[in-house]
Amino acid sequence: MNPSGTPPRALVVVDVQRDFCEGGALPVPGGGACATRISEHIARARDGYAAIVATQDWHIDPGAHFGDPPDFVDSWPVHCVAGSPGAELHENLASAVEIPGALDAIFRKGEHAAAYSGFEGHDAEGVGLGDWLASRHVAAVDVVGIATSACVKATALGALAQGLAVRVLVDLCADLADPPGMTEVTLRELAQRGVEIATASPPRGGADDLTAAPRRAE
Repeated sequence: MNPSGTPPRALVVVDVQRDFCEGGALPVPGGGACATRISEHIARARDGYAAIVATQDWHIDPGAHFGDPPDFVDSWPVHCVAGSPGAELHENLASAVEIPGALDAIFRKGEHAAAYSGFEGHDAEGVGLGDWLASRHVAAVDVVGIATSACVKATALGALAQGLAVRVLVDLCADLADPPGMTEVTLRELAQRGVEIATASPPRGGADDLTAAPRRAE
């Protein structure tokens, strides 16, 4: 439940899946720890959100998105194949979303295309993320997950395009190691385009219990 008197805010958990964590097909350093931090945030802050949703890469035949060999820019190793264990939510996150009412919907994307943004995804009824949030009068989102410079960035920009106020909680994200410095470049770009860069504070209460991020994102 969102605190009264504040714009309804949703938490969007981006692609925290087994294939994007250690031991997966396209692992991001710190992915498993990121999943744990998000789980802890959901446990302590879920009552502060109007909705909590997750996105999943869910590839069937995404064409040139899968490369052999991949160039790690426009093409990637085979990952998050629909119905495979690697496409499942990471177990460090699953414990949180099993809390009754903790996760309101899952939006799957990329069946036949790359689909970096969660706003390209649809729920089990075929409703897109943007329409789903609008139907619940959500005005703002916190975006977290994997990877900062890829699907988190694309989802944050997708939220802006929907007219939403957007925060990226950087301590609840993980990013690719290469190229070096890409995370900082991404955060700077997001801030310049109107995304608030913040961190989840120590556990003191609700979802608005947040602190500003370091000036590196300016």
